[in-house]
Amino acid sequence: MKRILIVEDDMVSRKFLSKFLSKYGECDLVVDGLEAIDAYLLAVNDGLPYHLICLDVMMPKIDGIKVLKTIRDLEKQNGLTEKQQCKIIITTVLGDTQIVQSAFDYGCNAYASKPINIEKMTEVLHKIGFVDNID
Repeated sequence: MKRILIVEDDMVSRKFLSKFLSKYGECDLVVDGLEAIDAYLLAVNDGLPYHLICLDVMMPKIDGIKVLKTIRDLEKQNGLTEKQQCKIIITTVLGDTQIVQSAFDYGCNAYASKPINIEKMTEVLHKIGFVDNID
């Protein structure tokens, strides 16, 4: 069973993503960047790392870009190859190309703008190799 972490401070977006992604794996939900890093570390320490993280950019405590950078740094420290790293999709309502570019610079696999479109999100999951075929 694939493990998915949804990092989203907006309850409606969190529930929507959880409902949509639950057909692809077991979803854990957190509401801010600090909880995201804690959940990531806990999963790794338990030997049950996440396969996919949906990460909102604008969040309380620690923003999504810093969370992304922290997770990628931790993966490098643990000697994970790119193939072993979890897939990270950045989600945001911001159309700021600089934020999107910095997310890719730090190693996100894809970007999804909100409101999330199910068809586009399914395509993204397929494109990054998280799902094998489009339903």
